[in-house]
Amino acid sequence: MTTDDAAPAISAAERSTAARIGQVLFKNRGWLPVPFLAVPLLAPGNQTATTWTVGLLLVALGELIRTAGVAAAGTVTRRRSRDVQRLVTYGAFAWCRNPLYVGNFFAWMGFTVVSGVFGFLPVAIVIFAIEYTLIVRYEEGVLESIFGQEYLEYKARTPRWFGRPPAGSTEGPHDWKEAIWSERSTLLQYVVIIAAFWYKGQL
Repeated sequence: MTTDDAAPAISAAERSTAARIGQVLFKNRGWLPVPFLAVPLLAPGNQTATTWTVGLLLVALGELIRTAGVAAAGTVTRRRSRDVQRLVTYGAFAWCRNPLYVGNFFAWMGFTVVSGVFGFLPVAIVIFAIEYTLIVRYEEGVLESIFGQEYLEYKARTPRWFGRPPAGSTEGPHDWKEAIWSERSTLLQYVVIIAAFWYKGQL
C-alpha cells in the first residue's frame, strides 16, 4: 500500500510527549547500544565457556529475527525518516509489531551474557525497555498518522513485543538476499564486539 500524495494528518499519538521524546531517540538510535557495550567491556566479569555459548546463541537468535524483519519490510527499516510507503503485516511482523527491536534485545542481552557481567543484565533490560518504548511510541504515532484505521486494526491483533502465533497467514514477499546484504554492517559490528570481549577475557 502506498501513501496518498497529500500529507497525512498528524495523529494525537504522534503529538504525545512520549512520541516526541521517542522521535529524538529514533533519530539517534545508532548510539543507543553504547551503554550496553561500554559497561560490560569495562566492568569486571566472569567469562566462561557457558557464558560464551549462551551469549552467542542469543546474539544469533537476535540477528535471525532482525534479518527476517528486514527481509519482509525491506531496507526502508534502516532509515531514520518518517517516510513509510507501505504497512507490512506479514512474516515476522505478523508475530509482533517490532521484530527488529526484539532482535536487538536478544543480541544486546547476548553480549551482556558473553561479558559475564551479570549484575548489569537487569539494568540493561530496564534501559532497553525505557528507550525502545519511547521510540515505539513515536513510530506507532507515525504509522497511525499515515495508515489510520488499517494500522489500528493491525495494532489490535498483533502484540508490540514478544509475539504469539498469528491467527492468519504470515505469507508475503521476502527478499532474503537484500536483507542479508543490508545487515552486513551489523554483522561486522558483531565481529568487532566479539573480538573486543575475547580480548577482554585474555587480560
